[in-house]
Amino acid sequence: MHIYTAKDLLAAEKEAIKKEGITSLALMEQVASQVYSIVSELVEHAKGKVKVFCGTGNNGGDGLAISRMLIEDGVEVEVYVVNLSNKRSDDFLVQYDLFKSQTGKWPIVLNEQDDLPVIEFGEIVVDAIFGVGLNRPVGPWVGRLIRHLNDAYGYTVSMDVPSGMFVDKATPKDAPVVMAQMTLTVHYPKLPFFFPETGKTVGNFLIVDIDLDPDVFKSFEPVATYVNEFFASDLYQPRPRFSHKGTFGHALLIGGSYGKMGSISLSTSACLRAGAGMVSAYIPQCGSSILQTSIPEAMIITGKGQQYIEDIKYDFEPAAICFGPGAGTGPKTAEAFKELIEQASIPLVIDADGLNLLVENPDLLQMLPKGTILTPHPKELERLIGSWDNDFEKLEKAWNLSTAYQLILVLKDAYTFIISHGQVYINSTGNAGMATAGSGDVLAGVITGLLAQGYLPEVAAVLGVYLHGRAGDFAAQNHSQEAMIAGDIVASLGKVYKELSSPFAIGGDEEEYEDEDDWEL
Repeated sequence: MHIYTAKDLLAAEKEAIKKEGITSLALMEQVASQVYSIVSELVEHAKGKVKVFCGTGNNGGDGLAISRMLIEDGVEVEVYVVNLSNKRSDDFLVQYDLFKSQTGKWPIVLNEQDDLPVIEFGEIVVDAIFGVGLNRPVGPWVGRLIRHLNDAYGYTVSMDVPSGMFVDKATPKDAPVVMAQMTLTVHYPKLPFFFPETGKTVGNFLIVDIDLDPDVFKSFEPVATYVNEFFASDLYQPRPRFSHKGTFGHALLIGGSYGKMGSISLSTSACLRAGAGMVSAYIPQCGSSILQTSIPEAMIITGKGQQYIEDIKYDFEPAAICFGPGAGTGPKTAEAFKELIEQASIPLVIDADGLNLLVENPDLLQMLPKGTILTPHPKELERLIGSWDNDFEKLEKAWNLSTAYQLILVLKDAYTFIISHGQVYINSTGNAGMATAGSGDVLAGVITGLLAQGYLPEVAAVLGVYLHGRAGDFAAQNHSQEAMIAGDIVASLGKVYKELSSPFAIGGDEEEYEDEDDWEL
């Protein structure tokens, strides 16, 4: 599923109206009909009435149409028109007249000097004040109204986007934005839904699909791709029956140090569970008995270092290499890391202390093989690209780093972003229970396991993040978000594979990706 700018979404709507011979009013009725159905279900569980707040543009027209349908269905509704200015859109005016003629009621017009309506506990609030076209902060009294809605104890449903949110640029940090419990967004989700700064205002989002001809979007370049179960199913490659462990590659994971052997243990276990045919862990001598005992399926290589990695030597050709989990950043480890990069002929996965070593030695960035995958959490990312003023700037800086060095960046967060070859992917799976020690080590192992099996680096990163998040969802179901630990994510990977490989799995035909250029969206 693609994500577009607000500008392009509006342009696509106009193109559809022209191409399909429909009217903007007809589209508005389709949107309102679907939202009405969803709000009606909420009403069944609500104790109070529905209060709808409409702006004076097309978003407000949606609100009037929804209100009309609810009233005709016998729902108790109070409708408020937020008198933003003397301007009214044409479709708003049509819906205003329809509302009056078909319900026999008049909306309440809210002006700056008016008292704000009381929102009772349990009432449903429909926010239809502003849509995707907002590009400047709201006025003081509208801001007061938005804060009033946020302070109330109603259940707020926002139309398309929470009012006050900008879609194509950063929303000012002090700007009031409606805090919705649910957002019913038209066509596609919007990019700010996935940013930490603005995503918290969205609540749960549902997509209102009004069946526009998909061809109208082909002339517009998406800003990102949303990786859902459909997309992941297309990436997954089932195992051929006639295969052996060598078919699925030999992965090498390098990390661990005294007191931090858990990180490399989790990565190693995850790599095996992700499907690598063989896995070797290169660790300091102090961790040999730990890994050999806890993960008997893995092979162990120890270097000269007793407590830290001091050299990296191995006698086989790995199909994939990961460096960093628990490795530490001491001078001898840093030197070994540099030598690894200088000798590497395949893309690497670099996580945790490997990222810290890159920050300490930025010249190494230009030495990384093309397609190397970096997996920073927010603080590690900040050390790599510097601070940012807003999430749009963060994404731009990360995109610039990826492009400059031809790297794949996995920006770990509530919604993980993957940036590769100028493309941005946003993962749909995962939950807050994954904010636990070792979760990132598991992700590094999963991605490495996919690389070992022959997945292209870009595919391994995108599919790996999806698998990791979905396994986290299964772990949360079994253990709760609070009680789950990183090992539970590893243990749940099999459920994700079973889901993807089911004969009823959602997705397209199998496709072999023999060359990086063959992988197209």
